[in-house]
Amino acid sequence: MVGGGILCQFVFLCISVASVGVLLLPACTDLGWKTWQFTLGSSLSVAAGVFSGIYVGRFIDRHGPRLPMLVGSVVSCVCLYGLSVQTNLLHFWLLYFLCGIAGWNSYGPLVVNAVLNKWFIVNRGWALAIGSVGISLGGVVTPVVLTPLVDMLGWRAGFQILSVFALVVVPVSFLMRRTPEDHGWLPDGSSTIPSGHEVGTGLTRNEALRTTSFWLLVTGFGLNTLALTTILVHAIPFGTEAGFTRSIAASAAAFTGIGNLTSKPVWARALTSVSPRPLVLCSYASATAGVLSMLWASQGNSQLFLYIGFFLYGFGFGGTIPLSESVWATYFGRDHIGAIRGASYPISAVGSSLGPIGVGYWFDLTYSYFPAFVALGCVYVTAGLFIGLSRAPHKNHRDNSEIENVPN
Repeated sequence: MVGGGILCQFVFLCISVASVGVLLLPACTDLGWKTWQFTLGSSLSVAAGVFSGIYVGRFIDRHGPRLPMLVGSVVSCVCLYGLSVQTNLLHFWLLYFLCGIAGWNSYGPLVVNAVLNKWFIVNRGWALAIGSVGISLGGVVTPVVLTPLVDMLGWRAGFQILSVFALVVVPVSFLMRRTPEDHGWLPDGSSTIPSGHEVGTGLTRNEALRTTSFWLLVTGFGLNTLALTTILVHAIPFGTEAGFTRSIAASAAAFTGIGNLTSKPVWARALTSVSPRPLVLCSYASATAGVLSMLWASQGNSQLFLYIGFFLYGFGFGGTIPLSESVWATYFGRDHIGAIRGASYPISAVGSSLGPIGVGYWFDLTYSYFPAFVALGCVYVTAGLFIGLSRAPHKNHRDNSEIENVPN
């Protein structure tokens, strides 16, 4: 399960997010498009996930992830090839929308982490951290490998390479399963459920929606997603606008993945002894410090501070999946986690959709990323405030004992 999660999330990040910054400038230059017009495509794919996420989450709870992953891989392949041959902006937007509604969101973090939450309790932090290594690797590999290929072969060839790469998910989909109980096993490979951990069914989606904590988490995590997605999409353009070469900007963006990867054992180890909520605040603080370092680098033309900034941003980014998913499972249990996460997805999708477009539009008007990145740093601070105010639901909200045994 964990190995499959690594591969799926690696493919997801490479083709859906990390590739956008690599392809943006060459495609816009060739087709005469504005920055916001290109980023609207990826934003539409995220917005489409609002519709698919709600139903995919419930489907996984009932039937498992195999079919969504298989269909998503094939749809991604076809649509990415279509993106490589299109010449019309409306067709470009439509293909990205189809990718989002039936493509890569079907094997992205929403699906993978819902499955891992069902398979692990005691070792959940480690499983989520290791499973999200695919996100880290995608951040490292994509700008370093895809940038020279696009510079040499063109952006259309770049989309075609991504199209073939999407098929990696097909064989992985046949290995994924719904829950260990379906096969006569228990989570973590244990013979018994350890004392103090979940034994009930947890909150249903409707019960979770009636808690204040659900909406605090949705808002806080949604703001985090807005900031991290926007920075990831505009990382290379930010670097080139600050006066660095495209190769330096790409290598700096790769430090996002290095920081992300480096953070995994840190967050996983911390989750074994510390409640996930304060760890989320630490990850946001790291990302905020990274944004400040990027801004300093852009004003002083400091390559060192640019690398440090993306590393710190990546280190905080690396906690996003293991920490946030641990919070969700700790607060609401694992049995209905797919449906609950699906219900939370629309707000995150709105942030991921509007952030890149807004920053792209701002750049088209002012030809400067500086004020927009200052605003993104403030977004991280605001996200931390919402998460800090959240608490695990009280006993009368749920019958799952795991929540009551985790410190706030």
